[in-house]
Amino acid sequence: MKRYHGYLKEYKWFCILGAALKWIEAVLELLVPLVMARIIDVGIAERGSIGYVLAGGGVMLAMGAVGFGCALFCQRSASIASQGFGTNVRNALFRHINTLSYRELDKIGTASLVTRTTNDVNQMQSAVAMIIRLVVRAPFIAVGAVILCFVIDWQIGILVCGVAVLVGLVLWIIMHKTVPYYAKNQRKLDRLTQITNENLEGARVVRAFSRREGERARFTEAADDMLDNSLKIGKISAWLNPLTYAIVNLGVALILFISGYKVNGNAEFTSGEIIALINYMTQILNAMIVISNLVSLFTKAHASMNRVSEVFDMHSSIEDGEGVRADLSAPAIEMEGVSFSYAGTQQYSLRDVDIKIERGETIGIIGGTGSGKSTLVNLLPRLYDASCGTVKVFGYDVREYAVKDLRFLFGFVPQSATLFSGTVRSNLSWGKSDATDEEMDEALKTACAYEFVYEKGGLDEPVNEGGKNFSGGQRQRLTIARAVVGKPEILVLDDSCSALDFTTDANVRKNIGALRDVTTILISQRASSIRNADTIYVLEDGKIVGQGKHYRLYAECALYREICDSQSRVEA
Repeated sequence: MKRYHGYLKEYKWFCILGAALKWIEAVLELLVPLVMARIIDVGIAERGSIGYVLAGGGVMLAMGAVGFGCALFCQRSASIASQGFGTNVRNALFRHINTLSYRELDKIGTASLVTRTTNDVNQMQSAVAMIIRLVVRAPFIAVGAVILCFVIDWQIGILVCGVAVLVGLVLWIIMHKTVPYYAKNQRKLDRLTQITNENLEGARVVRAFSRREGERARFTEAADDMLDNSLKIGKISAWLNPLTYAIVNLGVALILFISGYKVNGNAEFTSGEIIALINYMTQILNAMIVISNLVSLFTKAHASMNRVSEVFDMHSSIEDGEGVRADLSAPAIEMEGVSFSYAGTQQYSLRDVDIKIERGETIGIIGGTGSGKSTLVNLLPRLYDASCGTVKVFGYDVREYAVKDLRFLFGFVPQSATLFSGTVRSNLSWGKSDATDEEMDEALKTACAYEFVYEKGGLDEPVNEGGKNFSGGQRQRLTIARAVVGKPEILVLDDSCSALDFTTDANVRKNIGALRDVTTILISQRASSIRNADTIYVLEDGKIVGQGKHYRLYAECALYREICDSQSRVEA
């Protein structure tokens, strides 16, 4: 809990003001039955004065108006504080998530992170609003009503206190039973979000394979699973109000029964006091109903807080190094005995990899699906850290660099051509935030994207979510331009020309080859795309099984020859 106090610090006075106003409203509400008792006992029974009754009614109206004003301003303060708290937590959570490495992100999962950043933070935000609005008021009303019952008659006060304790016990039992189910519910919501995301992002694939019924069944199964868990919560929570009402109404009946004897046998016990006691019992009932609803809300909020805290407690396995400067005279990349396995598996995706790449060289990497090509290049900018061995960039172990400085050396084009909503200009500025129009145009020409960009509308052409208003090949060329515009020392193209025709692919490679002093790593399924590389590395099951130039590999490496021959037959 303490870690979240800081997110409310700037709204401290709204919290204090809101709680104070709600306390004033509660005090006034507790005084109303006493005023009413005076009206009955003095204004009606003793004096029979209509003026006294009207004056008492006026006091009650004034108290109600002041209470209404306090409640209104409390609501405003609670809204400002809770919304600000939610915004601060959400921003801090988003910043923290962006500090995590791929290893931690893979462990939690995208769908779960989305749910925690949205739904779970919303639950915590609602809890803050309720703390300001009702947590101060409801317990104060319940305790204050019990105390005032003791003031009126200590015997009935004991009865009222017993009723309050019984209701509190019911609340505790139900909260204790429902907490585990609320935590499960959030996990099941993660699953539902994951399926929804997969179907929305892969809508074309689902329809192309006529899998709508199958996916609908998968979604229904997840929704029904969540429904079953929610019904269990509902069945337990359903006992709350009936038990609370039963206990409190039994208490009211006992008060009436005991009060009847007291009025008959004790002239000092008046009708007004009976009315006041019943009103206090009703206030206790209402307060307990509010508390029961708060129990449900706080149970969900507590489960959500634990899930958000789980992310905050997770720290990146990749930490900044001492902050060395790249030695551009050293080899661009050196790998010595590098092995790597993903979190949660003992199987190595890379094993004993040794590579040396000089600055300005063009390197090709080829191999079958799952051979470890993408895994290998992900180790270079420290998207992951090697499990064993050493990865050096320009003379220094990548762990010695500040992560930001290391990644500044790279222009990275991943397999998935991801664009962000905005404009072509805003997407290219990812590669260099202060890039001029001339630099962007140069990068577009290098990626063979200049013509179609300016045919569509130029650098200020809108880009829809995921770049869906561009074709697959156009998206790939724009991501290449985004990497090139920053003039990186090392350019990594991870199968980023797969959607291009052979002519455009050749032109892009030719333009990239003309870049001065740029070390280029080409990963491709096409042998024709890497055949002119200075060195080609052939991967199989995470191991390098061949390296050299095209003609040597074709003669000496059976796997490379098989890949080339199979593609030659297809192209023929």
